[in-house]
Amino acid sequence: MPSGEDDLIARYFKPLATDPGARGLVDDAAVLAATGSDLVLTTDAIVEGVHYLPDDPPEAIARKALRVNLSDLAAKGAEPAGFLLTLALRQADERFLAPFAAALGEDAAAFRCPLLGGDTVSTPGPMMISVTALGRVPPGRMVPRDGLRPGDRIVVTGTIGDAALGLDLLQRKATAASDSDRAFLIDRYRHPQPRLALASAVRDHAGAAMDISDGLAGDLAKMCAASGVTATLEADAVPLSDAARAMVGTDAARLGRVLGGGDDYELLCGVAQSEIDQFLAAAQRSRVQVTVIGVAQQGTAAPRWLDADARDISLNKLSFSHF
Repeated sequence: MPSGEDDLIARYFKPLATDPGARGLVDDAAVLAATGSDLVLTTDAIVEGVHYLPDDPPEAIARKALRVNLSDLAAKGAEPAGFLLTLALRQADERFLAPFAAALGEDAAAFRCPLLGGDTVSTPGPMMISVTALGRVPPGRMVPRDGLRPGDRIVVTGTIGDAALGLDLLQRKATAASDSDRAFLIDRYRHPQPRLALASAVRDHAGAAMDISDGLAGDLAKMCAASGVTATLEADAVPLSDAARAMVGTDAARLGRVLGGGDDYELLCGVAQSEIDQFLAAAQRSRVQVTVIGVAQQGTAAPRWLDADARDISLNKLSFSHF
């Protein structure tokens, strides 16, 4: 007789397991066909009350769980191959699971990243969703975090700080200039946009890359430390959306929130000067906004952030940290 867990999997998640290697989720493992590519693996968990709010829509939670992992694949120059899903649920509630599974299935199809398997467990504590995503790159072509070199241009995709400001709005820590600005920023918090369209350009032209999950300033510091270099950044060059710019204004504290806030899930890349024009052209063809915000330099000091008058900016908090 099938268990409650078996019924849950068959009802909500078997329809998402479209890759033959998933074996219809009837086995304890999946198999991926060999292609001659290197496999890139990444995993991220999102926890209720930490990475999403308890009253966030189930659809948004599902999309965020998958997309934060797809963002990691994009930063490595990888194309999605599939994902594993682990759900820790307080109860098997159809009001949550039906829209969650529907949205997850839509994103899995849209990003060509089918469900391959996973696990469901019960928990008395906060709900947790963990995704392990698998991607493929040509042999030896994964883009590392530690490849930043002196003279490389430091580039970011999209706009920075929207998600952190969106969370502030949901938590009533700030107010937006308009209802449309509020809606835009909250959507950016709930629905990251993995820059998979830029994966091939990252692979072809970037020497270093990572996604911005914990905050631009902190993640840049991590990349510099891993690479054994430092950098100088122009705060005015950091791309802000109109909605974020309206909230930040001339408030130095709010600017710090933008530079150190998490959940951007944009890409941070180091691109050699000899490659920058090709990278920018590829981004334009991919319709992904990219902006040069600084340059890597020799040294091991902390990266410098400069204002419009070339004066140092002191940031109290570089990034989000769990501990």
